[in-house]
Amino acid sequence: MQEKIRKQLHELSDPDYRKFSQKLTPNAKNILGVRMPHLRKIAQQIIKSDWEIYLKAAPEDSFEEIILQGLVIASIRIPIDQRLLLIQQFISKIDNWAVCDIFCGALKIKPQEKAIVWEFLQPFLGDHRPFYLRFAIIMLFKFIDEEHIDIIFSIIADFHHEHRYVRLAVAWLIAECCVYFSEKTIALLETKTVDRTMQNVAIRKITESFRIDAAIKTKVKQLKKI
Repeated sequence: MQEKIRKQLHELSDPDYRKFSQKLTPNAKNILGVRMPHLRKIAQQIIKSDWEIYLKAAPEDSFEEIILQGLVIASIRIPIDQRLLLIQQFISKIDNWAVCDIFCGALKIKPQEKAIVWEFLQPFLGDHRPFYLRFAIIMLFKFIDEEHIDIIFSIIADFHHEHRYVRLAVAWLIAECCVYFSEKTIALLETKTVDRTMQNVAIRKITESFRIDAAIKTKVKQLKKI
């Protein structure tokens, strides 16, 4: 199975898309240049055949092969406790923002699974390894609701990390919170406890968003840190 998949990936590789992806994700290793619709289709083929055998010996020689593993783990129909075990194993393979965000985006959480996933994320929110932490932050997007928003803001207010892709993830999280909880987001930014870079990047993302009202953008612009 592994050789067949590898052959498929090489046949689907696009040199122009490879160059584009390399510029977008400079720290990713061995990008072949396979577009996401092809990867999703291959992931579904794996799930329909024998995903367990695939995951036990899945190759990791390219960016796309790691993404494939993530797509399979995110899409197979298994109980949440089994999925979390596979996620735990997969996180150590994340070494760039694209694999992280594609994986998190593919993961779907059922309402009855939210409590166990929230608990699962807590150790990662205290982890200083950049992509363990970025994984947890991007997963918080799935918890932007009445129950969790105040906890998310308390995490953001006390947050400090030097890694660029971690800080960008926090800024993006703030901007996403503003879509659903604009007044609370403005109140957080008004405290000016958020790191300067993260606050200013969040403000830029908010002002660029098509989902946020112009009046809110005007308020937020005034909170930029000099």
